[in-house]
Amino acid sequence: MPVSSLADLTDAQKQELVASLSAIVVGSSGVEVTAEALNAVAAASGNSLSEAWASVFAGVVAKSGGIDKFCLAPGGGGGGGGGGGGGGGGEEAAAAAVEVVEEEEAPPAVDMFGGDGGGGDY
Repeated sequence: MPVSSLADLTDAQKQELVASLSAIVVGSSGVEVTAEALNAVAAASGNSLSEAWASVFAGVVAKSGGIDKFCLAPGGGGGGGGGGGGGGGGEEAAAAAVEVVEEEEAPPAVDMFGGDGGGGDY
């Protein structure tokens, strides 16, 4: 469901959005991300931010090593797309399929059932 207005969000969603956007604004301006700075940005944007959300986001940004690393953390481990498909080689694959060697099955190295074929004492 697309959100077209902050009024469409619950209070908790709005607090989280305001906190995360405030953290990005404060961090990208080169200022240390603190709860006070987050509250100041939220107030300047006409929003309110609870002290709890401000403290949580300030702490997470600080522990992650700054706003640059904080923003990369959720998708930092993503891999690239798959490589291109291989082409050709049809003749080699056909030749390899023809050269199938049948192997004889070796007897088991250990007989768990006593060696008499009937299960032993079990």
